[in-house]
Amino acid sequence: MTIFEDFTDLKTAIGRDFGYTDFVTVTQDMINNFAKATLDHQWIHTDVERAKETPYGGTIAHGFLTLSLLTKFLEDLMFVKSMKMGMNYGLNKVRFMRPVPAGSRVRMKATLVNVEDYRGNGVTATLATVLEVENSLKPVCVAEWMILLFS
Repeated sequence: MTIFEDFTDLKTAIGRDFGYTDFVTVTQDMINNFAKATLDHQWIHTDVERAKETPYGGTIAHGFLTLSLLTKFLEDLMFVKSMKMGMNYGLNKVRFMRPVPAGSRVRMKATLVNVEDYRGNGVTATLATVLEVENSLKPVCVAEWMILLFS
């Protein structure tokens, strides 16, 4: 994990590749709970038996479940000591390149693209993120993610 003292320190890291996080296993329980929370019960995510008949051979994670792991992974890569609060600001570009089968292990790689001042006591940080499944050469998701950080 990279630790920054403050937002001025963070700005010096523009262009920096933070490397990879550890892997997280995307379980069927996670998928089922995500379906409950979002009311997205599409069978390819939740019907284990029916999904066995698909080209994937089983259920797959919701794309938005995969995307929501960004926040967990960012906590593993960087921290700003002076930050009191952080929140999502948006996504400029998102592509789901391939599915994430239940039981897969996923990790993230991130690069800090930009940091701009925001309303006097904060910054917007833009990160280029790549999510990948263990033992796969092709990413499962790429996203340009913007977050707000406040001191």
